[in-house]
Amino acid sequence: MLAHGPDELNLVLVDFKGGATFLGLGGLPHVSAVITNLVDELALVDRMADALEGEITRRQELLRAAGNLAGIAEYERERAAGRALPPLPVLLVVVDEFSELLARRPELVELFVTVGRLGRSLGLHLLLASQRLDEGRLRGLESHLSYRIALRTFSASESRAVLGVPDAHTLPPMPGAAILSAGTDQLVRFRGAYVSGAAPVGRVAVARRAHRFTAAPVTAPEPRPEPAGESVLAAAVDAVVALGGPAAHRVWLPPLDEPPPLDALDAGSALRVPVGLVDRPARQRRDPLVVDLAGAAGHVAVAGGPRSGKSTALRTLVAALARAHSPTELGVHVLDLGGGALGALAELPHVGTVAADPDLVPRTLAEVGGLLARREERFRAEGIGSVEEFRARRAAGELADEPATDVLLVVDGYAALTAGPADDPAARLAALAARGLAYGIHLAVSVGRWGELRPALKDKLGTRLELRLGEPGDSEVDRRRAAGVPARPGHGLAPDGDAMVLAAPGPLVHRPGPAFPPVRVLPALVAAEPLLDSVDGVLLGLDEERLEPVLLDPAEPHLLCFADVRSGKTGLLRLLARGIAARHTPEQARIVVIDPRRSLLGALPTSHVVEHAGTATAIADAGRELAGTLRRRLPGPEVTPEQLAARDWWSGPEVWVLVDDYDLVAPAGSTAPHPLAPLAEFLPQAADVGLHLVVARRTGGASRALFDPVVGRLRELGGPALVMHGSPDEGPLVGAVRAGPRPPGRGLLVDRRGAPRSVQVAWAEP
Repeated sequence: MLAHGPDELNLVLVDFKGGATFLGLGGLPHVSAVITNLVDELALVDRMADALEGEITRRQELLRAAGNLAGIAEYERERAAGRALPPLPVLLVVVDEFSELLARRPELVELFVTVGRLGRSLGLHLLLASQRLDEGRLRGLESHLSYRIALRTFSASESRAVLGVPDAHTLPPMPGAAILSAGTDQLVRFRGAYVSGAAPVGRVAVARRAHRFTAAPVTAPEPRPEPAGESVLAAAVDAVVALGGPAAHRVWLPPLDEPPPLDALDAGSALRVPVGLVDRPARQRRDPLVVDLAGAAGHVAVAGGPRSGKSTALRTLVAALARAHSPTELGVHVLDLGGGALGALAELPHVGTVAADPDLVPRTLAEVGGLLARREERFRAEGIGSVEEFRARRAAGELADEPATDVLLVVDGYAALTAGPADDPAARLAALAARGLAYGIHLAVSVGRWGELRPALKDKLGTRLELRLGEPGDSEVDRRRAAGVPARPGHGLAPDGDAMVLAAPGPLVHRPGPAFPPVRVLPALVAAEPLLDSVDGVLLGLDEERLEPVLLDPAEPHLLCFADVRSGKTGLLRLLARGIAARHTPEQARIVVIDPRRSLLGALPTSHVVEHAGTATAIADAGRELAGTLRRRLPGPEVTPEQLAARDWWSGPEVWVLVDDYDLVAPAGSTAPHPLAPLAEFLPQAADVGLHLVVARRTGGASRALFDPVVGRLRELGGPALVMHGSPDEGPLVGAVRAGPRPPGRGLLVDRRGAPRSVQVAWAEP
C-alpha cells in the first residue's frame, strides 16, 4: 500500500479466526473488505464466496463492456491511451488461517482455483497464510501458488510440503526467519520485517509509488532495543491515509443485521410494495424485497419457527400496503390467532376487523366468502372482464358502492385456525385462494412450517417468505442456507436463496379516506317475528355469508336436523310451525306433531295442528293413519293424463309432519316395528301426495340411526339437512359434514345448492 495507490491496488482481508491480524487497516482507501471471525458464523463464509465470485463476474463484465478486452493489461493500455474507462486496480485477496477455512468449507477450494486460473487476466491475486499446509485439501490449487514462504516449521515434512525441501525445519528459532521459493530451484533465505514494533525515532514513513512488486534478498539487521511510541504499522497507515486516493470498490458489504425501519424504504404503489431488504453478495449490493399482489403471485405465505417474526412480517406487509394505498383502494380483514400481535392494526382505517374471538373468526371468513360471491355475480351482470377493468372503473367512480377495490384477508396462525373441529376453514381458504385473485381478493397466511399448508391451498400461494425455521430440513428454498439463518426475528431467505431481513413496521401511517367497513356480525339471537311477515316462504334463519333470510326450498319437501340438547332443534320446529301458519291457511296446510317429550305442547298454532302425538301408541296410530291418507292420494287408474301433468288428482291440505326427539320415537334396542316406518314408502313421491317430513334428533348415537327406515331413506333422497351442535366423534352425518361445537341455533345447512353454509336459526318465542 505504501508503494501503490488505491487506483492501482485494492485488498480483501479475510481472517477466519478472530480479527486481530488486520486490526487498524479497515479504514484505508485500498481496502475493499475486511472479513473477520468467520469461524463463529459459517454462513458468512458462503457469503464471502459469493462476494468473490461476484467480483470475478464484475471484472469480466467491465472487460467485455470495454470492447471484449483480453485482460487487465490491455485494459490499462486503453486507459493510458486516453480512453475514459474507470480504474480497475489489482485486487489482492489475503486469507489468514485458510487451511482451517478449507477444513470447514472444502468446496471453497474450487473458488480459489478459479481465482488462480483467471486471476492473471482479471487482476486477482491470492495471499494465503496458515500454520500448517494440508496438501490433500488443495486439489489443484498448489499449481497456481507461484510464491511460497515458509517460516520455521515443526517438522521436515511440513517444510517439504511447502518448499519441497526440509530446510525450513532447520531455521533458527527467531521471529521472522523464513525461506522464499519463487518457483525456481533457488531458495532465498531472509528475515521478515517487524511492523508491530515502535517506529525508529527520527524516521518518517513515506508512501512512495514504486509501481512494482519486488522480492530481493536482504541482510537481517542485528536485534536492538526499540523505543516506545507509534508502531511502524501505525506510521505506515498514517502515511497511506495522508497520501489519499479514491476509495476502493466495496467488494463486501456488511451482512444484514437489524431490521430496517419500514419508512426508510420506498412507499411503492399498485399493490407492489417493498417489505425488507435482500442481501446480494454476488452482486455486491442490497435490493429491496418487494411483494407484488397485483399479478399471479397475489397470495402470500410466511413460514417460520417460534420467535422468528411471522406475526411482525404480516404486520409489516399490512403497514406497507396501507402506506401506499388509501382505504378505498385496499381493505383488510385480520384473523389474529398468533397471540394478539396484530391487534394494533385495528388503528388503520384500511382494517375493517381484527378477529380473535372464536365466533368472529368464522364470521370473517364468511364475510370474505360472501364478498367473493357478490363480485362474481357483479362481474357477470355488468360485463366486467378482468380485475384490472374493475380497478379502473372503481378509480373512475363508476363503482363507488364498493368499499375497496382490493381486499386482503390476513390469517396469523393457520394451524390454530384449522386445528379445531370447525366448518373446515381450510376448504374456505382454498376456495378463496383459487378464485379470489380474479376478483381482487388476496390472502396472507403464516405457518410454523410449510408442511402445515394443505396442497390445495399451498399451490395457490405464489409469494412465499421463509423466515428461520425450527428444522432447516423443512426449507423449500435452500436447506443448507436455511441452517445458517441467524436466530433473530425477521431474518430469512428470499425466494432465490439470498439472505433477507424484513423491515420493522414502526409507526402506522394513516392515509385519508373513508374507513373500510368492519365485518357484519351474525347475531347470536335472530328474532323471528320481524321476518315472518316479510319473507315469501317458510323462514329458516339468517345466512352467515350474506346475512339474508334463508327459506326452506319449496322444491324440497323434507328436512333433517341433528342437534344435541339445548342446541335449538325444538326451536327450529316451533319456528317452522309459525312459518307454515304465516304463509298458509288451515285449508292449505295441516301440521301433525310427533313429540315424545311434549316439548311443543302449547307452543304451536292450534289452528293448523290436527294431531299432537306423544305416547308410543299415539305415534304408531298417527303413522298408520297418515299412511292411509297418503295412500288414498296416490294416482289410480282413473286419473287422466291431464291430471297427472298438472299434479291435480287429489284435493286437500299439505301435510307437515314435525318430529321432535326422533331418537325417542323408536328407542335403541326396541324390537317393535318403527312407528313411522309406514311413511317411508311415501317419502320419494312426497311432492305428489302433499307430504312434508321434518325430523329432528340428537347427534348422540346418530351414526347408528343413519340406516333406519325413515332417516336412512331421507339421506338417500339427498334432501336438505341442518347439522347443529354436537360431538364430531359421531363422524360424517350428511355428506362430509360433522357436528361440532356451535352456539345455540347455529348450524350448517347442507342442500343441493352447493357448499354447506352456516345458518343462524331464527328464534320464535314459545
